[in-house]
Amino acid sequence: MTGVPASAAGEAGRRPVPGAKLGAAAVNQASLWNIANILTMVRLVLVPGFVLLLLADGGYDPAWRAWAWAAFAVAMITDIFDGHLARTYNLVTDFGKIADPIADKAIMGSALICLSWLGDLPWWVTGVILGRELGITLLRFWVIRYGVIPASRGGKMKTLAQGTAVGMYVLALTGALATMRFWVMAIAVVLTVVTGLDYIRQAVVLRRQGLAAERAAR
Repeated sequence: MTGVPASAAGEAGRRPVPGAKLGAAAVNQASLWNIANILTMVRLVLVPGFVLLLLADGGYDPAWRAWAWAAFAVAMITDIFDGHLARTYNLVTDFGKIADPIADKAIMGSALICLSWLGDLPWWVTGVILGRELGITLLRFWVIRYGVIPASRGGKMKTLAQGTAVGMYVLALTGALATMRFWVMAIAVVLTVVTGLDYIRQAVVLRRQGLAAERAAR
């Protein structure tokens, strides 16, 4: 779920593994209808279904919430596999670069907004996470002429923490598990803020270096 975006940057920076096996057309042509893009489209289609399941019967039926969690889990898994397949088999397309981060933000954003609307999650948490994701996306566009901000290990940990925490909130948990999900979300929020500040630092440094290089070239 997780911004952006990291998956797009990762796709562009890896070469196919020698001897890897996949359909020849997909490997050689990287057409729109390759397996990585299909998984991304599945994730996009899952978003409205996930919302309907989460809000079914007023949003508090444990059975419907379990189904919603299943849809959310499938979306998170496809996020892992589509990026891995794109990097491993060189299935990078312009569609994937655009659709992958949109799908990530759509499933995570819809989950956060629905949970806050149901009263399960404070709105400020949703605001911090979504604000960070939007801000970093805009930041990447701001410095794109000077280079790409690479995905960091902290960013990957943030994505994992967010996905785990949101998944726990989607389920109708009680007792110790409900307490645990609070702390998992707290960790996710901290990582969201810390990694966001680090991306800002990287963007400022990258822009300064780019401007210095432009001045030196004159």
